[in-house]
Amino acid sequence: MSTATPVRPPRPPRAPDPGRHRAERAHGVAPPGAPGRFRRRVRGAEGEPRWSRPALLVLLAGTAVLYLWNLSASGWANDFYAAAVQAGTQSWKAWLFGSLDSGNAITVDKPPAALWVMVASARIFGFSSWSVLVPQALMGVASVGLLHAAVKRWAGPAAGLLAGAALALTPAAVLMFRFDNPDALLVLLLVTAAWAVTRAVDAASVKASSWWLVAAGSAVGFAFLTKMGQALLVVPALGLVYLVAGAPQLRTRIVQLLGALAAMVVSAGWFIALVELWPADSRPYIGGSTTNSLLELALGYNGLGRLLGGSGNGGGGGGGGNTGFGGSAGITRLFTGEIAYEVSWLLPAALILLLAGLWVTRRAPRTDRTRAGLLLWGGWTLVTGVVFSYMSGTMHPYYTVALAPGIAGVLAVGGRALWQRRASVWARVTLALAVVATGAWSFALLAASSESFTWLRWPVAALALVGAVALVAGGRWRRVLLVGVTAAVLSGLAGTSAYAVATASVAHTGSIPSVGTTSSSFGSSGSDGVGGPGGGTPPAASGTDGGQGVPTGMPDGGQGGSADRGQGGPGGGTGGTGDATSAELTALLGSTDTTWSAAVSTSQTAASLELASGTAVMSTGGWGGSDSAVTLVQFQQDVAEGKIHYYVGGGQGGGPGGASDSTSSRIAEWVAENFTATTVGGQTVYDLTT
Repeated sequence: MSTATPVRPPRPPRAPDPGRHRAERAHGVAPPGAPGRFRRRVRGAEGEPRWSRPALLVLLAGTAVLYLWNLSASGWANDFYAAAVQAGTQSWKAWLFGSLDSGNAITVDKPPAALWVMVASARIFGFSSWSVLVPQALMGVASVGLLHAAVKRWAGPAAGLLAGAALALTPAAVLMFRFDNPDALLVLLLVTAAWAVTRAVDAASVKASSWWLVAAGSAVGFAFLTKMGQALLVVPALGLVYLVAGAPQLRTRIVQLLGALAAMVVSAGWFIALVELWPADSRPYIGGSTTNSLLELALGYNGLGRLLGGSGNGGGGGGGGNTGFGGSAGITRLFTGEIAYEVSWLLPAALILLLAGLWVTRRAPRTDRTRAGLLLWGGWTLVTGVVFSYMSGTMHPYYTVALAPGIAGVLAVGGRALWQRRASVWARVTLALAVVATGAWSFALLAASSESFTWLRWPVAALALVGAVALVAGGRWRRVLLVGVTAAVLSGLAGTSAYAVATASVAHTGSIPSVGTTSSSFGSSGSDGVGGPGGGTPPAASGTDGGQGVPTGMPDGGQGGSADRGQGGPGGGTGGTGDATSAELTALLGSTDTTWSAAVSTSQTAASLELASGTAVMSTGGWGGSDSAVTLVQFQQDVAEGKIHYYVGGGQGGGPGGASDSTSSRIAEWVAENFTATTVGGQTVYDLTT
């Protein structure tokens, strides 16, 4: 006996759901009824152009070569942070707090997030120049990859590749991703936050978008633990793009953004709370602060002090309104001095394309992805650029590496928006204007440069002219347009690429590294007639034989020397392992077994001695000698208990370090009055055990 298989009735057709279809398109899933061409286009990796993935691999491989090639030639790069890494490999408490020395007398002037990464590498692979610097280079490669992914998501693979290449070839990026300052991790975390926001905008559900926003807030919070207030400059752009283009209702979007803000506070606040609640007498002094408080450091010296000047102890950037090598505050700051060479090559084109892109998308739907991309990367660029231009506190040129992802993103998204409208004459004319502006600016920068490849300005000008003419005249002639685009890209990237390669080709040491191989400053010459950025004598390029006129009191940018060239990094002085670390003095300190082999008044001298001897050296006054890191009573007690073997006289520039009423000066006077001075390797040394 057989039974027939029951026949199921057909399913009723599903009602169209525009909101669901938008989410499906964002995730590469074709909605019902979508044409085959759309299905192929959004099928993920299979639907991408064949050249997309190989081109990305070439971009990442090329970036890795540029950032990793001969990396250890820079030695310890910035002695200040390298010494803190060494201390972290010797003491778990030093790793946690970011101490300059393993005896935990004082921290560096920044939160320790960047040091956590470098110390982890050094603990795994051993403490060396390679283990300190390679993480920075890998962060650079990751930043390029994430920027490519974020831009590609809304603007396509070609725009993603252009954005990634523009970031990779920015001279400031090459400089910082081959250096041990905190900026490498800062950029990676901020790009990660931007990528997470793009995922939140495209998420298929409120729950998914909420989690992506929490991830973005957490990344910004961790970036705050890298370089404090600078991490917050991208927050307005991140919030604006989701508020405008997010899929949920407005009330829901606001609640989600408040959740992301809470995640940011928790991600940053846990460590600040840990430091504030930890007994002050059992942790190191917070370098750069005036009250031994990380919260005060965040709000003061690394917060309002950066914007307004005059706050803090001059720990890492000069405190008292010192603009360093950033030139005078004003709208033209990004186009003058060393900053111009570090980050401004593509800035004119980015500004033109940002305005044009916002105009062409003015009537687009609220969730239009092109406008969302312009708001994201354009807001990043404008807010960060305006703050950098007008901040009255310490402003060093390499800070502008934080601008590079925004400029690259605007360039790619805005360029694609106009390219899609190339049938219109005005769109082609605008593209041509951006090409001409970039070519003219590159020509001016190269003409004023002291590098050997200044001849490159003529090919750049010729390519810009060819590109502009071909774009305007191309019309419907596709081959002519392709010639124009090719010439435009080559013209725009030639100058910045030359400086990028030149930057990677030489060693960079000291506290204020500069791009290229020679000292170059564009635009403002000081009132004394010397062509330094914003006046004064220009800094010698990192890895050259000297430099003068460097403002003092700047640990993340101040006096610094070259480990391999004696006095001579940007700023000269004894900031590097020059005359402060003779072989005799190094051997003397290396033979000690006390908690601190020696004490000195300033942190840059302590860092050099630590790296040379492998021992802990106490800095009694922080970077400029003005921190109250160690009181005279505490110092006397440590001496009585046999914790400090020697005191090395002289401080920043050979002086006692700090003002005459500072604790470091009083300690230096007490030592001179109660112990006998000897000379070791040209340095004044006191034996505190006799």
